[in-house]
Amino acid sequence: MAEEAAIPLDRLARAYRKIRGRIAELTQAYDNEVEALKAQQAEIANAMKDQMRTMGVSSVRTDAGTVVLGTKTRYAASDWDGLKAFILERGVLDLLEKRIAQGNMKQFLEENPGTLPPGLNSFTEYEVSVRKPTK
Repeated sequence: MAEEAAIPLDRLARAYRKIRGRIAELTQAYDNEVEALKAQQAEIANAMKDQMRTMGVSSVRTDAGTVVLGTKTRYAASDWDGLKAFILERGVLDLLEKRIAQGNMKQFLEENPGTLPPGLNSFTEYEVSVRKPTK
């Protein structure tokens, strides 16, 4: 079986960059259209919210669907050190989301070789990037 000739890397890099450029164009066009639609949707939602608050109702059935006015509460910390102390003092670690700060873990492992937290998994993969040629 004869081996096929490898495509030169400069040709592959040129094609890769061209595709990346086209993806960026399409993504920008998509993002612009979605942003405009979301702005229109937000205006409509605000109009419905204003009407429902004026009416003093939390839901309205219409021919086009039931409109429900709900509430959503989000929490943020302005004092992370105080919050961490509070959580540790009371043992309420479940107040935090279960994810690892990637950069902090990488730094910890670099500074503490041979020390692995229990249950830590790592996944490493090769990644190709192509930059414009320098002139």
